[in-house]
Amino acid sequence: MDSLLFWLIPLASVLALCFAWHFYRQMMKESEGTDTMKKIALYVREGAMAYLKQQYKIVLIVFIILAIFFAILAFGFHVQNPWVPFAFLTGGFFSGLAGFIGMKTATYASARTTHAARAGLNRGLRIAFRSGAVMGLTVVGLGLLDISIWFIVLNHFVDSASAAQKMVIITTTMLTFGMGASTQALFARVGGGIYTKAADVGADLVGKVEAGIPEDDPRNPATIADNVGDNVGDVAGMGADLYESYCGSILSTAALGASAFYALGASVQMKAILAPMLIAALGILLSIIGIYLVRTKEGADMKQLLGALGRGTHTAAILIAIGTFGILYMLGLDNWLGLSFSVISGLLAGVIIGQSTEYYTSHSYQPTRRVSEAGKTGPATVIISGIGLGMLSTAIPVITIAVAVILAYLCAIGFNVKEMLTGANMALGLYGIGIAAVGMLSTLGITLATDAYGPIADNAGGNAEMSGLEPEVRHRTDALDALGNTTAATGKGFAIGSAALTALALLASYIEEIKIGLARLADSAANGLVSVGTEMLSKAQIEGASIVDFIEYYQMNVMNPKVLAGVFVGSMMAFMFCGLTMNAVGRAAQSMVEEVRRQFREIKGILTGEGTPDYARCVEISTRGAQREMVLPSMLAIIVPVLMGLIFGVAGVMGLLVGGLGSGFVLAIFMANAGGAWDNAKKYVEEGNFGGKGGDVHKATVVGDTVGDPFKDTSGPSLNILIKLMSMVSIVMAGLTVAWSLF
Repeated sequence: MDSLLFWLIPLASVLALCFAWHFYRQMMKESEGTDTMKKIALYVREGAMAYLKQQYKIVLIVFIILAIFFAILAFGFHVQNPWVPFAFLTGGFFSGLAGFIGMKTATYASARTTHAARAGLNRGLRIAFRSGAVMGLTVVGLGLLDISIWFIVLNHFVDSASAAQKMVIITTTMLTFGMGASTQALFARVGGGIYTKAADVGADLVGKVEAGIPEDDPRNPATIADNVGDNVGDVAGMGADLYESYCGSILSTAALGASAFYALGASVQMKAILAPMLIAALGILLSIIGIYLVRTKEGADMKQLLGALGRGTHTAAILIAIGTFGILYMLGLDNWLGLSFSVISGLLAGVIIGQSTEYYTSHSYQPTRRVSEAGKTGPATVIISGIGLGMLSTAIPVITIAVAVILAYLCAIGFNVKEMLTGANMALGLYGIGIAAVGMLSTLGITLATDAYGPIADNAGGNAEMSGLEPEVRHRTDALDALGNTTAATGKGFAIGSAALTALALLASYIEEIKIGLARLADSAANGLVSVGTEMLSKAQIEGASIVDFIEYYQMNVMNPKVLAGVFVGSMMAFMFCGLTMNAVGRAAQSMVEEVRRQFREIKGILTGEGTPDYARCVEISTRGAQREMVLPSMLAIIVPVLMGLIFGVAGVMGLLVGGLGSGFVLAIFMANAGGAWDNAKKYVEEGNFGGKGGDVHKATVVGDTVGDPFKDTSGPSLNILIKLMSMVSIVMAGLTVAWSLF
């Protein structure tokens, strides 16, 4: 029966890809509108593809170097699984492919959304949202397909003394392709974020504040680069980001399932491994149903538009909660009821974080309106108000994740508080946390659709402005764009929350990989024994040890100076990473501001509409800046965990991951929500409040928005990838750590 159930997983992945293709074909049948609209869309499409081509060239070089390094470790020094180089490459390939397909769809969809908005708000919403659904369904489809293929391949080739140990080796090996996905995602997020915000800041500061022209005005030389950036950062970057979150949550849970049910044999292990995959497969079907539920009426306000999207996402979430009980009951796991509630705790956490993000970043609510009002006294108070809002907004998501972690753990172990306090049955409790992360991401097909919808709607508004369409069309695209700002902020909050749960599961998976690394060392040792802590253990003793045993062996407690050193370095990494990416945006934006000023000064007739800006030059500046600046922060995320493992060993790495998770999670929420609030505070003024466009309050909120741009679209969302990439690197390098660490 288990083998039959497995085939539902690749079937669901193919179904997702078929519907993604269907929505893409539907969108391509729509008209792009006038010749001017088509021309503008072509500029954006060509700029986005040119950037992605350059980015993939750099990423390819990095991947080849890393794959060779992994091959040397695996085949030369035998401290790593020989499948790692191949898994690493496929993870990066599928992550990049998901981002590419989503971005290509978005660049074709924006003008079609603009043209559809001429007929009505609902028509524009439907095209933009279903085009975003191409990204959502592509990510989950490719993710499950990659997982299914690797499971089939490894099940055929991996040979072990026992069937139970084979399941552990397969699942921990599959985890390693997550490093490829995370590495590609970080380059996509950081590079795309630098690109888009350099253009955005330049366009806003010189165009809106200095020249006093509207957003997306064709007279602004940076406006095409700004629209290109929405696609390379918020579509391609977000797609690659959530691809690795999705795969990481499923794979880490599967690895924990193989460990937690090790003593019960391969048959029960298989059920625990299939559980997260089947929940994800059901989530695909329910996401498709939810996508068809999204529609609205003409003249809808922000709350009604949010309600339209909420109807689809909430329906999918409720149905997956119900379906989870059926899946786990059908698999026949002894604690199926408790694990079902673990999934629900993850789902509820995702909903609460989404609602909290919406409350703090939508101008339908008071917090963002107060940021707009702060503009009465100038840009400084707008920035102070936004920073304060961002800091306060961390409370609900952090408390939510903390409660979800405890609930998921307790549900998995049957609410036995004594067991939780003593660490008994820890592997099963951690499996509960992992499956909670799967629950949160199970409806990613529709959740990511609401996120990818945002930049499509933003570009649609830009196309309407640059094409000089009638005011009613611009009003409709503005409504869709404002909704997109909120959904994008909600999506970032969701991605950060899921990263926290996934990273917790990866911490436990790291210990499992340490176990595999030690067993490999014992195999190659002359006497068949390896030193663990103060003891000499055989391969059989290592494989039979629990997570608690390894925690004791390596003294993973806060009194161990190696752990404390790791915690401080991990906490520093989050801030150092943000500092590097913020400064990168600042340097690229300075070049953009100088270029836009130069064009206004030297190209006669731009502001009167008689001259044509040099759009290509601005696109080139953003591309060059992003390519140059993205390498250092991305490589640090790979190098630091390796060095920490070589110097301070397993305990140091565990401290690094805990510190990075704790500080990175809170900092990411702060930056994403502050940036989203500044953006929508500006939108609220542009709707006619506090004097409307062109007034002093508007100029103050534009300054706030430019500060928030790298907060919400570069540094903040990149942090959740940093958290997971450091975990993935540590997992892949576990064999190196146990073999060669100094202390």
